[in-house]
Amino acid sequence: MLEARGVRKTYGGVVALAGADLTVRAGAVHALLGENGAGKSTLVKAIAGAVTPDAGSLVLDGREVRFGSTAEAVRHGVAVVSQELNVFPDLDVLANLYPMREPTRGPFVRRQEMEARARPVLAELGLDVGLRQQVEELSLAECQLIEIAKALLTEPRVLILDEPTSALGQGSTENLLRILRVLRDRQVAVVFVSHILEDVMALCDEVTVLRDGAVVMSARPMSELTVGTIVDAMLGERGRQAHAPPAALTRDVAESVDRKSGPLALRGAAVAGRLEPLDLEVAPGEIVGLAGVAGAGHHVVMELVAGLTRPSAGTVTLPSGRPVPHGLRRAIRAGVALVSGDRRRLGLMLDKPIWENIAQIRAVGLAASGPLIRSGDMRAHAREHVERLRIRSRSVDMDVGGLSGGNQQKVVFAKWLDAAPSVFLLDDPTRGVDVGAKAEMHTLIRSTASAGVPVLLCSTDIDELATLCDRVIIIHNGRATTELAGDALTEHAVLEGMNTGTVAAS
Repeated sequence: MLEARGVRKTYGGVVALAGADLTVRAGAVHALLGENGAGKSTLVKAIAGAVTPDAGSLVLDGREVRFGSTAEAVRHGVAVVSQELNVFPDLDVLANLYPMREPTRGPFVRRQEMEARARPVLAELGLDVGLRQQVEELSLAECQLIEIAKALLTEPRVLILDEPTSALGQGSTENLLRILRVLRDRQVAVVFVSHILEDVMALCDEVTVLRDGAVVMSARPMSELTVGTIVDAMLGERGRQAHAPPAALTRDVAESVDRKSGPLALRGAAVAGRLEPLDLEVAPGEIVGLAGVAGAGHHVVMELVAGLTRPSAGTVTLPSGRPVPHGLRRAIRAGVALVSGDRRRLGLMLDKPIWENIAQIRAVGLAASGPLIRSGDMRAHAREHVERLRIRSRSVDMDVGGLSGGNQQKVVFAKWLDAAPSVFLLDDPTRGVDVGAKAEMHTLIRSTASAGVPVLLCSTDIDELATLCDRVIIIHNGRATTELAGDALTEHAVLEGMNTGTVAAS
């Protein structure tokens, strides 16, 4: 049905795909797997007409095709549901299901026909919403199901699902898996991209794995595979290597810091329906990782410490010995820093200068410099951070939007360091930065920890968890199931634990 042959794509000298092949049969659900940066998204975009490959070909039903756009791919029966939602919040559900392709009679849109076609598709997906309801009123999970329904309404012969269950609850995920089985029976070729290996094992017929832009496992039948063999293919030899903790992260350093404050402590902390009672202590100078698949509950721990969610049981105590106050603003005043990898939405004011971004928390939010904001003093203070963190810029008056991704993320760190926090929460802190910038960020995180600050890290980068943390706590289905440290802390163990809740003895 669908073949991608020798697809190659480079970006500025960086090889994203090195002659990748993919063959998907009609009536089969084919898993396309790999770590972040392995090349999955690039291959999907090449198949869907979103990017033009440098070399290679695409064959559909025995005929070579070349798509100049995603719209052209849809006309040929190739549809993609991306994890990045593409909905119009100010339009109703029906309009979102037929973007730019409403059936018409003369100048009039045939809404009755649209509704008649849409209702059974929404019913199949278990999506109970009104067709005239505004999309801005829907939840994230409902919006993702709208994206899936939009693709199904094109009656695709090839359906590519890129992390389709990342925002769905358990019930919605099960509905989706049921629908995909129906599509398989209808001889639709399905490409399923997911990091949730439980879903892959439950649904898919065959598996292809990419690593560093190349195919390392091609169309292996699921009956021959286990979670362990898939993880081995994704990570290769380095996945089983233990990483010695960096000197700045050893317990000796944690013991040697000035212990005027205590640990970050969770005692029986729970959130009904999301997190079972958890006991966790993060010592001054220690970096503890939280790992789990989407919705596992590891981010709930971060929410508790950030004051975004109240525990339904137990306590969360800051190094000061005081409980975390409710609300992020109060938590920040109590010494909590929350560094997000989503810097464009949560971390920065892109149209403001560097100095103003760095001063955002301490001088403005906390009024630590007094009631009067003196721009000269804040510029001088910002220059110290720019020099210390090696932020590459023309001056502190440069707008943050003009910096590279790595330097933008350094500005995010600078604004929190400026506030002298007692706890650092890191949520995918190096997402979207290059290798060099990531190494510098890791050095910065280690330096912060070695100064006696407890650090809690969530990351979708398995290597980051294995190399940066003293220990990693696996959260599976809302419960802490495994703690990895020392020689047991490997990428393979982290990824296996995230997907199964347990780690097999090596």
